Amino acid sequence: MIDAHAHFEFYKKDAPKVIEECRKELRAVVDSITEYRKAHVWKSWELLRPYFGFIFPTLGYHPNEARRGNWEKVRKVEDFIREHSKEIVAIGEIGLDYHYAENKAQRENQREIFRHFLELAVELDLPVVIHAREAEEEAYELVQKAGVKAYFHSYAGSVELAKEIAENDHVIGINTGIVFIPEVKAVAEAIDVDYLLAETDSPYMSPFKGQRNVPCNVRVAVEWIAKLQGLEFEEVERETEKKAVEFFALEVKA
Repeated sequence: MIDAHAHFEFYKKDAPKVIEECRKELRAVVDSITEYRKAHVWKSWELLRPYFGFIFPTLGYHPNEARRGNWEKVRKVEDFIREHSKEIVAIGEIGLDYHYAENKAQRENQREIFRHFLELAVELDLPVVIHAREAEEEAYELVQKAGVKAYFHSYAGSVELAKEIAENDHVIGINTGIVFIPEVKAVAEAIDVDYLLAETDSPYMSPFKGQRNVPCNVRVAVEWIAKLQGLEFEEVERETEKKAVEFFALEVKA
């Protein structure tokens, strides 16, 4: 299995232990190394770099950081992405999050910085990892306008929009929150498995109450997709893994 979206760096001192545990069960993990609050991309990069080959990194700028409109920090992250553009598999996570954006100014900051990183993705010929919360349709429209290949991670928007996303050859992330989020269940049931990736968004979205989520739990997302679509676990495992390798151009070990 491949976990298409996780954040090992948020485990801090426990990261090496969790990574080694996950090696036993997973082929790979795509880690979205994202500038957000005190989680600076350069610090996270140094923490995870020894594990590249099992971990495949993306680099991005979280919309909840983007709402602050700190362009000095944006330029620093952009420079870091350019420096490591041949080592990453996508730019992200980037996007829009209107749940936490408190006013019009913060939302406009998010939009401007999102557009900036979409343009960078076009320039560097990289796909993008999209975080869209209570702004899925607008994020999709900006992706379409930019003309980039996109992964809508932890998608919890409408089924109708999910179908349009898939019809335009983007992919959708079904996370372990499928256990308790009705919108995720609905999308997982409605969208062909060819357009789905399985993810945990760990350490968030744990399927087990009171426990910290880990990438190994991606099995739960695969199990639920199989259950909802009436497919065998092995088929969903194979297809979501194949799509992750294809979308991110992962060079995984056999």
